Amino acid sequence: MSLDITLTKVMETEVFELNMTHNLTNMAIAAGIYEHLWNPKSLQIKTAGELIPDLKFGLEDLKARPDYFKTFNPENGWGDYEVFVNNVERYIAACEVYPDAKVYTDV
Repeated sequence: MSLDITLTKVMETEVFELNMTHNLTNMAIAAGIYEHLWNPKSLQIKTAGELIPDLKFGLEDLKARPDYFKTFNPENGWGDYEVFVNNVERYIAACEVYPDAKVYTDV
């Protein structure tokens, strides 16, 4: 006979990371997804899955009106419409793969 003792702990693991320039905030505001990207806590969003519907809605608007959103391209060249759309697409994809992941932002 023997005694088996096991201690286990679930540790948080990063599953996605994205860095986006603040130069794109005006574009995010115009697309209606600024808070979702920069400050989801203000919307009481806790998990990635909660972001999906609004991010998809914003992405659809971005793709439907590229000429409008390109007017928000920063003059200094740091970030642009294409980069922003790509980042939003990548973020949505990660949210779909990890809908229960906790969302953290550091502005």
